[in-house]
Amino acid sequence: MRGNRIASKSAFATLGAVLILAPALRAQGNSWTISPLDSFANFTVKHLMVSTVHGSMGGLKGTVIYDPNDASKDVVDATIDVSTLNTGVAKRDDQVKTDYFEVQKFPVIAFKSTRVFKADTGRLRMTGNLTIRGTTKQIVLEIEGPSQVVKDAQGRSKVGLTATAKISRKDFGIVGTALDGAVETGGIIVSDEVSIELDIELMPNAPAAPPKAK
Repeated sequence: MRGNRIASKSAFATLGAVLILAPALRAQGNSWTISPLDSFANFTVKHLMVSTVHGSMGGLKGTVIYDPNDASKDVVDATIDVSTLNTGVAKRDDQVKTDYFEVQKFPVIAFKSTRVFKADTGRLRMTGNLTIRGTTKQIVLEIEGPSQVVKDAQGRSKVGLTATAKISRKDFGIVGTALDGAVETGGIIVSDEVSIELDIELMPNAPAAPPKAK
């Protein structure tokens, strides 16, 4: 009898632990990591109001909680490595990173979502806080995806999505004569509006180990 009571207590303890941890385990099951080797932040600005300069940043890192049945539970927490900025002109890149992004003081751009909801079939809309050079502003991302889960050559699960947004560089203190000087035909040297496109590949986080029975 005593052995049965001990076994029953152990079973109840295990059940209790599972019930307590179940929400966390479900969240862990929906937890994904941004693949830094396969994800990029691309941007464009107008130069002299007549041509378009394209650039990109890599080194994307972060986690995504994705619930395919309830977008309101989705959460994104990510960073971008400013030192990877590349517009194809090394001298310009060095100047932008040093003079305007102050990369030594502010090495990353950070984003944390605050709200996600379905915008249309296969599309989501996300609001969140974007921090550049120590200044935080709320932005809106239009998201296509996430895609269906696919397997790569090694059998690992992957999911992809694309997000777009438009921001004001001046909102984040990215200003200066070389950017804001007037041109003869009107306008400024570099447009205030920056168009952003994020190409993101996600891979699942390892599930948490189940609680051990006592």
